[in-house]
Amino acid sequence: MAKKRFRDVKQGKGKESVIEEVSSANKWDYASSGSKIKAFLTDAFMLVMPIMYVVFYLIMGGREGFADHKAMGWIYILVPLVIVQTIFMFKTGQTPGYRAYKLTLIDDTTGEKPSFFITLFRNLCAVLSLFTLFGWVMMFFRKDSKTLHDLLSRTAVIYKSEIIKNDKTPT
Repeated sequence: MAKKRFRDVKQGKGKESVIEEVSSANKWDYASSGSKIKAFLTDAFMLVMPIMYVVFYLIMGGREGFADHKAMGWIYILVPLVIVQTIFMFKTGQTPGYRAYKLTLIDDTTGEKPSFFITLFRNLCAVLSLFTLFGWVMMFFRKDSKTLHDLLSRTAVIYKSEIIKNDKTPT
């Protein structure tokens, strides 16, 4: 930003460049961490719990079987979860939790829906973020509420703007 003279600032000259800089920094309506947590909890009950039930009782033969083979059990849970979330996010940009709270996933550079491989990469990084907890906690310290997997995949979770199309023209 160029140095400004006090007289120009006092008279209101040069405000246009400051407004442009602020608006370019906030190009998307980023989702708050609270909305992202609510969407995460919704997805936990709608996606993770059914997968866990199938793994616990149909594949592992009960809680005891899961307790005996925890590592394999978590692989059986996380692989289908990543696949299901990737399909949801690739098709619509939303999981059921994102849809419930009007959130969508976009490519942060273009604003478009991310490609399949970027979405898959993001979801795999989300699993790593979950194990370290750092990737998820960092959203509380950022203004745009991005997590580590959002930064690594160059994606963003934003509020989905409602586009109202009126196909009926008055006659």
